[in-house]
Amino acid sequence: MVLTDKQRQFVDAKARGASNKEAAEAAGCKASTASAAGSRWANDPKIASAILARRAELSVNPEKSRKRREQPSAESDETDEAGGEYLDCLPTTEDPLVWLLALMNEPKAKVFDRRNAAQTAVPYVHGKKGDAGKKELKEQAAKEAGKGKYSAGKPPLTVVRK
Repeated sequence: MVLTDKQRQFVDAKARGASNKEAAEAAGCKASTASAAGSRWANDPKIASAILARRAELSVNPEKSRKRREQPSAESDETDEAGGEYLDCLPTTEDPLVWLLALMNEPKAKVFDRRNAAQTAVPYVHGKKGDAGKKELKEQAAKEAGKGKYSAGKPPLTVVRK
């Protein structure tokens, strides 16, 4: 596991709590490319393991700090399983469209969830304009335009009459 100098500097900055972009800038990347470089390096398995190892070196007792961080979140998950959403008023139904419409019209729901429900339900409530594709619609429009005064004349006779 050999890291370059920039990657080692990134690992040090990231282990101290910097964001991906800040750590990449601290490693010497340009500000315009720091965000992309930081994201790329953060997803690299070698660098991720080096960050964890560096954090363990910097921390006196990493196990205690992890337990302290996990305990409050575990308690809050037990008390609030729905993540702050208490939507008991939504119907229990087998039809997903009915449930989506109920969620869309529920004032207690988050705006993001309501918008997503509306966006998902639109194709089922409002169908497409027609079953014909673009070419068929174009042909029909041409036939309609070719009627009346501007219609095509009779084709020439194939057999000469005497």
